[in-house]
Amino acid sequence: MPMKVNCPTCNRKVEWIEENTYRPFCSERCKLIDLGEWAAENHRIAGEPALDPNDPQFEKH
Repeated sequence: MPMKVNCPTCNRKVEWIEENTYRPFCSERCKLIDLGEWAAENHRIAGEPALDPNDPQFEKH
């Protein structure tokens, strides 16, 4: 029996199978909505900000 996960966008149950090309999403629509959220910087990965090469403390080697 295939594992089922919740679509990260709409929370609908999705079977985690090879035939589901959009997994973990339920559809292309939900996949594109999520991509748009990342592009708009509404989603972030926790952690320290990356080094800014324009920062005077940034040393080039």
